[in-house]
Amino acid sequence: MTLEAWADMDEDEPGELVDGHLEDEEVPNHLHEAVVAWLLATLHGWASQRRAAVLGSDHKLGVSKTHGRKPDISMYAPGTRLGRGSLSRTAPLLVVEVLSPRPRDIRRDRLDKRAEYAHFGVKLYLLVDPEARVLELHELGADGRYVLDAAAEGKLRLPGCEGLELDLDALWAEVAWIVDDVSDEQAPRDAEATEGDDDVV
Repeated sequence: MTLEAWADMDEDEPGELVDGHLEDEEVPNHLHEAVVAWLLATLHGWASQRRAAVLGSDHKLGVSKTHGRKPDISMYAPGTRLGRGSLSRTAPLLVVEVLSPRPRDIRRDRLDKRAEYAHFGVKLYLLVDPEARVLELHELGADGRYVLDAAAEGKLRLPGCEGLELDLDALWAEVAWIVDDVSDEQAPRDAEATEGDDDVV
């Protein structure tokens, strides 16, 4: 499959392009999606005041002639215009990938995509491990390689994005209640509802 053919696929057709072949995307869980939603809202709040585009997981990047990726989040430098097409050949300022628990997905985000994004020219690669509650910020150096800075709490400032801070304590607090198990108070009500359903013939 060519990069152009991949770009023209319907929006509801999943998959990324790897060496000319369609590869399955990761299957996100609730924790993954909660982290993505929080980051999207935070980044958009900063970007909207600066005409910087923030796009979600359906946005397609042509990172090379044979590779097409769909990051969880892409944020472009202020003033960047992308046009009306379905494929971007312009490197975002920031790409975010939230790790999923499957080993194959972890390897893809940590190794394969990291190398591809660096070669594409993505200045900031933010890798989020929601299970370990750690954010890894990879900043592209002059030699074309990423330099790692990791944080688990406090505020993480993104280089080149004046005024943009990620409050990690707020992030973990926000997503915790979404993915925590059902509380003891709610469980009996759910059980009663189930028992009532059993009586219906």
